[in-house]
Parts: sequence; structure tokens; C-alpha cells
Amino acid sequence: MKRTQKDTEDSARQIGRRSLVVGGLFFGTGAVLAARMRYLQVERADDFRLLAEENRINIRLLPPARGLIFDRNGVLLAGNEQNYRVTLVREDADDVDAVLDELSRIVNLDLVALERARAEIARRPPFVPVTIADRLSWAEISAVAVNAPALPGVNPDVGLSRVYPMGGDFAHVVGYVGPVSDYYLEQTGDTDPVLQIPDFQVGRYNVEARMEQALRGRAGTKQVEVNAGGREMRELGRDPPDPGSDVQLTVDAGLQNYVEARLTGESAGAVVMDCQTGEILALASAPTFDPNLFVRGISTSAWNGLNNDPYRPLANKATQGLYPPGSTYKMIVAMAALEAGVITPEETIHCPGHMDLGDRRFHCWRRGGHGRMNMVESISQSCDVFYYELAQRVGIEAMSAMARRFGCGVRHELPLSGIAEGLAPTMEWKVQNRGAAWLVGDSLNASIGQGFVLSSPLHLAVMTARLATGRAVEPAIVRSIDGVSQLPGTAPDMGFDPRHLDVVHRGMWQVNNDGRGTAYGSRVEVAAYKIAGKTGTSQVRNISAAERAAGVLSNADLPWERRDHALYVGYAPYDNPRYACSVIVEHGGGGSAVAAPIARDILLRAQLGEVPPPEMYPVGQRRDVEEMHRRLPILREPPVPTGRIVRSQA
Repeated sequence: MKRTQKDTEDSARQIGRRSLVVGGLFFGTGAVLAARMRYLQVERADDFRLLAEENRINIRLLPPARGLIFDRNGVLLAGNEQNYRVTLVREDADDVDAVLDELSRIVNLDLVALERARAEIARRPPFVPVTIADRLSWAEISAVAVNAPALPGVNPDVGLSRVYPMGGDFAHVVGYVGPVSDYYLEQTGDTDPVLQIPDFQVGRYNVEARMEQALRGRAGTKQVEVNAGGREMRELGRDPPDPGSDVQLTVDAGLQNYVEARLTGESAGAVVMDCQTGEILALASAPTFDPNLFVRGISTSAWNGLNNDPYRPLANKATQGLYPPGSTYKMIVAMAALEAGVITPEETIHCPGHMDLGDRRFHCWRRGGHGRMNMVESISQSCDVFYYELAQRVGIEAMSAMARRFGCGVRHELPLSGIAEGLAPTMEWKVQNRGAAWLVGDSLNASIGQGFVLSSPLHLAVMTARLATGRAVEPAIVRSIDGVSQLPGTAPDMGFDPRHLDVVHRGMWQVNNDGRGTAYGSRVEVAAYKIAGKTGTSQVRNISAAERAAGVLSNADLPWERRDHALYVGYAPYDNPRYACSVIVEHGGGGSAVAAPIARDILLRAQLGEVPPPEMYPVGQRRDVEEMHRRLPILREPPVPTGRIVRSQA
């Protein structure tokens, strides 16, 4: 049918309107797209640029080198060694099991360590690296690097691991580090991101733990470009880590080694202090252990061996151990009585071998008694009855107050784990802790360092240093941090009457240098090195009246754990005190027979700076002493850093 002119015009108008609508739609859509493109490419450019960069750039933490620990002479006590290791990032590995199987064909993986790594991979966030194998050789780490394309998510790495060149000598001073555990994070609340670094180590004991923040340092970062598989292509930038502070201690590595060696075979503790400055020169506890065992996580068998040892090698007997101080406490009672004016130095007291108090008899260690003696003689011969009398005159409050003035019954602040406070008991203390009133008999027991009185070798060393100098020296174990001195200033005078101190000094002199002194067998023959001291024997069991009547059993006839503790405190040289020493041998027996010879050797070594020669000893002892020194595991030359020890990571 032929279209009319009108139909043609109507159709043209409809097509024109539709074209305008479609064109408008196209134009509107184009405008919207253009606006959106402008928004995305201009206004959101920075945001999308960052997202794009994150797809190809990773930021990784760089662990700081842990600060080094030195002795007073610069001998390295705790250092860092290079450790080649392999880590795996779960989100970068397509199939973790397949990657581990492939890795095991290249490196010999320990099955136990591998299972531990699998558990760690499952527990950690997918972006946190987990160590699969460490302490690899250069050949092994090179093989992993060569096969990197076939090991997605696996990264060969070199880190630093703690090492203790002196082994067990400083385990109870320096302590040790260990891996970061969930328990550590829970207990400390530490949120430092550096703790997420694979096998990062933190201080767990003694100086390593108490000075963790100074030794740890600050983590750095590096930006690396990675490909689609997560493989590192190149490093783009680096903010280097700040290493931890270097710490210099007051201890002397050579002296510490000698003290530990001299305590070999005993369950014992010893402390050597500088009388003038308070610096701790040696702090030993025997037996000891190798802190290197803890660096990577100690095995169950090794831990059980240490934990079940009856000599308790994990305990720091020098600072944590509390013992009745025995007769080493008598100088405290003497000073309390002299300062209170209840006795004069010349006054004598008769000792018949016992003192009766009510229906109870308090015995002197010498069954037949000492007869009449003054204070100097009472210290020299360690008469118990003399101090029973003083206790009744001066009372427990004055005795305990004097003990605290001399550093006993207080907690000394040192960066060591678990320092014991000790106990200088009072009447109120007994009421609060025993629910009973103080008795005169309690004071008699306290006067000879028994009963409730408790001290550590650290307390007794501080007491001895203060007795020797009359100054309130404070113990110190940190000499400097990054070269900045941490030592206290000159200790103030304690304000005692010099005549009273002189009485005590003369008594301690006679202990070692008078034929009737309890430590005369541990005398020094060369005048310039002579020592003054006091022996002590503290009971760990009650002796019944029946046993006394039948004859008190000797320590040799008792099981080890029921024998008396042996103690000795002393200083040297006598005429110009420089070194103070305390020694306790758990269940060692008599202080004069066991602890005094050890302390004499230690004080000689401190004065001489070397193993004491035979001529320092009485003629009859020289051969035995020389043989004893020959057998001791002593370092004959000062230890030096090895080539494996490094300050920081290259």
C-alpha cells in the first residue's frame, strides 16, 4: 500500500523524537561515566594508588640486634651469633603441605621440629612468617635460595641468636633468653610488633629479663617488591632497626669463674662485693646450668633433669636462698648491745656450756663451756651463752633494727629475678604471722642466728661490707649502660661509734688469726693479704634432750638433707678492707671446716687477681691446696670474644 505524504512526515517525526531520546540516554550515560572516571582517577587517585602499591609492595619488620652484656673488664658475657634459617608465610604458599614436602627434599628437616612448625603455622595469622628450620649451614641455605621458584612462601633468612660464651658461670647473673610464648605475652601484656618476628627472643631470667626493654632495641622496617606469587623481587627502602643498649656489669669474669669452680660438687652460694663501692664482683650459685640450653627452647628431658636435681641448679641460692645465718649474726647482736650501752667491750660473761631459762636449757656449741670471756673473745670463739645474755639485755626489737641497718631483712633492688627479702623478726611479726606472742626464748635463738631469722648470701655480704667500712654501701651489679655510669655515689657513714666497730673488727681478726679462733685453720700466711671473718653453722633439725644425753650425732652420720648448713663471712685485707665475701654450703656441716676454706680461697683470688699460690697457705696445707687447684675447672686465661660473636646483622 502506497504511503501518503502525511504518513511519511509522521514517521520522520517519531524517528526524530526517538533519536533525541536515545542520544540523550547515550549522552547522559557518557556524562555519568566521565564523572565516575574523574572521581576514581582524580579524587580517589591516592587511595587507589595505595591499594595498587600494597599489591606489589610488602613492608617487613627488621629485628633489632639485642644489646651485648659485658663484665667489668669488657669480657663478653652475652652476645649474638648469625643464624641461617628458613621461614614460611602461609598466605604466600599455595599448598603448605606440598611446599613442606618439597622443602624436605632439599633440607634435612627434623620431624619433631617440623610438626611443631605445622602447629605454629595453623595457629599464627596467615601473614606472619613461621620458622621451619634454623641453624642451617651455608650450603643448605644456598640450596633453598636456588630452589626458591619451586617453594612459594618460603624465604631463606639470616638472623641473630643469643649465645653465652661463658656457659654456666653467669647463668645466675646474666640469665638467658627464650622464644616468645603465649604465656609470656599474657603475663607481660607486651604488644610490641617485634614480638611477631619469627624466633624473636626475649629475656626470661635475671639481667636478660629485668633489663629487657633496654636490651631489646627497636624494630626497623623494609619495603620489598614482590611478584604475584609473593616472591621478593627487590628491596625498595629501609628504616634500619635500633640495636639494644650494651650493658656492662660490675662482675669480674675471672673471679666468677673461680668462685663457680671452687663451689663444684656442693649445693652452695657465694657473693663477693667491693667494700668501698658496693659493686658485686662475683655472685655464684652451685650447681649451675648452661643458659644456652634455653635459647631455642629447652627439651623436656633436659628440663626435668634440672628441675628434679636435689641440689636445685635452677635456684639462685646467692639471692633467692634464705637460711638461718647462724653465728655470722653475732656481730649484729654485738653492735646492738654496744650501741645500746648495755655492755662494755671489756665486760666478761661466764659460759658454763648452757643457759637455763625457765624449764628450758639453751646450749652452747661447746659442751663444756668457754668460761669467762669478753666480746672480742666471744666473737673469736663463737660463744653462744655470751649472746644469750646479750639478747636478754638488748631485746629483739633492737637486734632486728640493727640487722636492717646492716642490710639484713630488707630487699636489695638489683636487676635480678626473685631477690629474697629475708627476715629480721619483731614481736609484731610473730603475732601477725604465727598468731602467738614473742617469747624470751625466741630472742635467745635469734641472737645466734637461729629461730625465725633468715638471710641470703647477698644479705650477709652487704652486712660484712658495712661492718668492714662503717659505711652504708648498697649492692650494685650494673656498671654502665651504653657507657653511661650507673654506679651509686660514695656511701654515707653509718654513724657508729668507731670504738664499737673496732671491737667487732678485732673479734673477726681473731677468728682467722688467733689459735683459738674458729677459722684459724683457714688463715692466710702473708701479712698483706690476711683476712678477718666469722664462721657460722645453722641447724636444720631439732636436737632432742635424749640425743644430747647420748651424744649428738655428727653431720657425717646424718642424711645429707638433715646436715647443718655451713656459713662464713669475711673481708680482706684486714688493715684496708676492699673485698667482702659470704659463703653458704647447704648441708655442708660446720662453717669452720667447709665454708671458711672456700671463702679464704675466694678472698685470696679477689686480692691477687689469679689463682692463689701455695705460699699463701699454712705449710701443712700447701700440697693439698695445690692439688685442689690443679683439679678445679678454672679458666687459666681470661675469656675473649670469638669470631662468631657479632654486634649487629649485616
